[in-house]
Amino acid sequence: MCHGAVTMPRMYQPSQLDVRRFFCATYRQGLAGAPLDPMQQIAWPWVQRHPEYHPELTDEASALALDYPVDGGRTNPFLHLAMHLSISEQCGIDQPSGIRQALQLLAAKLGSEHEAHHVAMEALGRMVWESQRSGRPPDGEAYLEAVRRAATA
Repeated sequence: MCHGAVTMPRMYQPSQLDVRRFFCATYRQGLAGAPLDPMQQIAWPWVQRHPEYHPELTDEASALALDYPVDGGRTNPFLHLAMHLSISEQCGIDQPSGIRQALQLLAAKLGSEHEAHHVAMEALGRMVWESQRSGRPPDGEAYLEAVRRAATA
């Protein structure tokens, strides 16, 4: 479940288009059996686990133009995959401290690393939304506690 730690400089903040290019390139290179950089090596298994997103990943030009309004009823595959990648990174470096164990417990409870990630995504999304709404920094402890609660409930 937890992959080796790969860290990016804290100042690195990819744009929406950068994220889309990254996942399209990961898909293209993964299918071709081409070498993947360390971040792509973490992302590729998640891309493979979501074949429903493959049509969007196939055509990069189209992917860059797609829109996923909140009220549109469609999951944004790039956001979804980016959250898998973020959670994998969090687990790899155990930040917030304790997230690795909480995700392992949740995966054991659910019998699925993938489903554990989806539960954690809900908590992660809530943390980001609350941070944006309040104007305060993200509350990593509240996020961690939400994952722990899900693992032990």
